[in-house]
Amino acid sequence: MPKPSVAELRPVVHPGGIKDRTNGEHWAGRLYMREISLRCTRVLLNSPLSPNQYTYLMIVAGVAAGAALLIPGLTGAILAALLIQLYLLLDCVDGELARWRKQTSTTGVYLDRIGHYLSEAALLVGFGLRAADLFHKDGASTQWQWAFLGTLAALGAILIKAETDLVDVARTRRGLSAVEESANVPRSSGMALARKAAAALKFHRLVGGVEASLLMLAAGIADFVHGDLLYTRIAVVVLAAVAVLQTVLHLVSILASSRLK
Repeated sequence: MPKPSVAELRPVVHPGGIKDRTNGEHWAGRLYMREISLRCTRVLLNSPLSPNQYTYLMIVAGVAAGAALLIPGLTGAILAALLIQLYLLLDCVDGELARWRKQTSTTGVYLDRIGHYLSEAALLVGFGLRAADLFHKDGASTQWQWAFLGTLAALGAILIKAETDLVDVARTRRGLSAVEESANVPRSSGMALARKAAAALKFHRLVGGVEASLLMLAAGIADFVHGDLLYTRIAVVVLAAVAVLQTVLHLVSILASSRLK
């Protein structure tokens, strides 16, 4: 069976508005990855793997990125960043294949969410272990406080996602429909202003997989030049602080909006 052209594939796998979703589409997807994934999906249309199996591969790539950070030096940071890009690509491909094959499922959505939880947590924990100098060469003892901060950042990243997902859980248990975009607006004008300021600064995105991996790569390059782990450790502190702060602010934002009404 001949494969469809990119033009024929696009309206099916990229239905109207998919690249314009405020909270559902990553900036990297809008900027470049959706165009790359579209062409990869076309190649994989007749693949024997199911969309859910590509989701499993996405999870493997994301967790492997965290493990890659245990490789000392610049190599580990570069490999982690590349694996996160593969993770993002597979995150696009699985849904595109599901839409083309008409195999979308609740299981697929669930696996996708679990994949994001596991992958982003693994990346941040791996970064903390990297900062702890787990495989030090100078005989010094491992500095576990850095591993703790990385784990704290991972916990914050998980909680931020859970806070969002649990809104729909709470609404469903009350017999309500899923939350609409308009309900994200805080009821308080002061809170709305604070939310706009946070959105403009976008600091909360630092604990996301793509952004965190780029920060880790920048820290790895700086460490390579400096000759130690100074910049990796600074980055771990920043990520832990952002994760903790955003966990609190995101919860306050949800409680102040109409999403739970």
